[in-house]
Amino acid sequence: MNLTDLAKNFSTEDAAIKFLESKLWPDGPVCPKCGLVKEAYEMHSKEDSKNKMRPGLWKCSSCRKTFRVTVNTIFEDSHIPLHKWMMAIHLMCASKKGMSAHQMHRMLGLGYRAAWFMCHRIRYAMNAGGTIAPKMSGTIEADETYVGGKTKGLGCYVARKRKAPVVTLVERGGRARSFYVPEVSGKNLKPIVKEFIEQGASLMTDDTSLYSQMRDHFGSHDVVKHSLGEYSRREGAKIVHTNTVEGYFSILKRGVMGTFHHVSKQHLGRYLDEFDFRYNARDTTDGERAELAIAGVKGKRLMYRDSLVKA
Repeated sequence: MNLTDLAKNFSTEDAAIKFLESKLWPDGPVCPKCGLVKEAYEMHSKEDSKNKMRPGLWKCSSCRKTFRVTVNTIFEDSHIPLHKWMMAIHLMCASKKGMSAHQMHRMLGLGYRAAWFMCHRIRYAMNAGGTIAPKMSGTIEADETYVGGKTKGLGCYVARKRKAPVVTLVERGGRARSFYVPEVSGKNLKPIVKEFIEQGASLMTDDTSLYSQMRDHFGSHDVVKHSLGEYSRREGAKIVHTNTVEGYFSILKRGVMGTFHHVSKQHLGRYLDEFDFRYNARDTTDGERAELAIAGVKGKRLMYRDSLVKA
């Protein structure tokens, strides 16, 4: 499905609700109160009724509670029409370098604050959290970068203090996982490495000394000496480099500089979730990627007051 199909087939609220129900309730309606499946019936307003019921309203035959498919998802209590949510998810999943809230508010006819909060809720749905199982295995590339504004002429030390450090782990031919850390240090990196990388995996990094204290966790640790002008070398059938993770950084930085222009440290974690999600689903179509994002909305509700605190 592309954006044209989405606009044509799901341009009404009823159609968008039916589409969401088919994705989140493949076995029939599920009551969020008692958890029973296929024990609810859809409610409809009488033709002469002055107070029309909301579309997509169901009532459980067991607990007698009413609910909609949006309950306990990022869509709950949202005043934005569901078909606009579907378009926003598709646009964010199809844009390789992301889409700004300003552009979303112009394209969908929303207020800027509503568009900003909508984008953050979609990023929250893209967050794999602790469920990115199994742990990364095989050959893992790890590297650090600094995200932020222009710091020309300030010197390396001052520039790095002003920018936000990001650590990324990339499984060759597989997934990426990125983290904002207050400081690039062995103390901050060690818990990340042990939680997300399988013991005995092969690690490849540049010539930083940060990973030397974690050597016992890996089957092998190969180093590319960038300080000596080395960027790749072959050792038999093995090619030692960190070009994969640096390729990920190129997309991330183009997105920050060209699309968002500024990303605060407070919300950087959610932006990293967005770029990780698109990278991990890079072999799928835009429509399939959007469906993966929709599948992640269950059990995730982000309140506006919570979106303003540290992500």
